[in-house]
Amino acid sequence: MGQLIELCTHNYQFGTEKVVKKFEQNPKYDIVENNCLGHCEKCGTNPYVLLNGEYIEATDPDELIAKIEEKVEKSI
Repeated sequence: MGQLIELCTHNYQFGTEKVVKKFEQNPKYDIVENNCLGHCEKCGTNPYVLLNGEYIEATDPDELIAKIEEKVEKSI
């Protein structure tokens, strides 16, 4: 199993589908899309994902992608 990225489909309003497109073809990542991840208060304000269960948010999808890549690099 690779790095697990979980996304809330309601958060796509902030462009998080860009995260799916970036990582879905990379075998190092497992993408799981859910209707709700239980972070509703933050889901309506910023793009976010759960990376291996850790909440990560950013101001935009590109920053979120960069944060994911940085966290993964540090964990290797």
